[in-house]
Amino acid sequence: MQALFIGQTYIDVTFITDHMPVGDEKHVADAYAVSFGGNAVTAAFCCAKLGVPPDLIATMANDWLGRMFWDMADRYGISFHPRKVNSSSLSFIMPNDGKRAIVRCRDDQHIHPFPLLNIKGCRALHIDGHQPDAAIHYAKLCREDGILTSLDGGGLRTNTHELLAFIDIAIVAERLCEQMDKTPEQMLDYLKSRGCKVGGVTMGERGLLWYDEAGTVRTLPAFPIPRARVIDTNGAGDVFHGAYIYSYLSNPSKGWHEHFKFARAASTFKIQKLGNEAGLPTLADIAAVKQEFRAEA
Repeated sequence: MQALFIGQTYIDVTFITDHMPVGDEKHVADAYAVSFGGNAVTAAFCCAKLGVPPDLIATMANDWLGRMFWDMADRYGISFHPRKVNSSSLSFIMPNDGKRAIVRCRDDQHIHPFPLLNIKGCRALHIDGHQPDAAIHYAKLCREDGILTSLDGGGLRTNTHELLAFIDIAIVAERLCEQMDKTPEQMLDYLKSRGCKVGGVTMGERGLLWYDEAGTVRTLPAFPIPRARVIDTNGAGDVFHGAYIYSYLSNPSKGWHEHFKFARAASTFKIQKLGNEAGLPTLADIAAVKQEFRAEA
């Protein structure tokens, strides 16, 4: 086991349309994509695509969507440890002008306890707060063993405050700031107070506000990509997380500024593609993005 990711499985249906039908209307979308979804799940697929297939604890139902997801994980070399639910979860996503509207159909009522794994040899844990019992269990275990712990703070979960005490790298979304009634600057102070060694807030086209291992607050601006090339921002944050975990695993001696620059290029690639799977970059894709924006790299 190189890394362990824990999250909620979705099947994402992403479509682009200039009109949403009402009543008895029908309308044909301009384009669509069907792929895996979920915060830590998408991050796991990104890490695998870049060259380090992780282990993944995620929800799975015994239905055709669940079997489709298992096939996807197998194709990427991901060691999947399912936690059973009754029904597969779906996300319907409509990107529009750099934003995205989402309808989620979620089953997070776990039928069984989370899988207990041997984490010997594991070098990184990445969680998104879903499956809170599994998240806190493995965060504590990894902290005891000196394994890097990373949190995608996309939203407030039932045990976020407690969980942060066992997190080394906490990169959260502005949505969490809003839910906790904090500015991004106040969020950094809060993450520091919880003991996170590195913390940050992703702010879309305004980049990343973060503090480094020394506690120094820094900014990482987003690449100035033309608006016309922004197709689908959904999953960009997940790709960012998966890419910095890969970068850490591949080059642990580098600082987090370098890991986040690598991840910035990965997420810049993602937003130019429709759907999560099409938006997973290769190392060559990331190199090409860095080359294009070399003045800002």
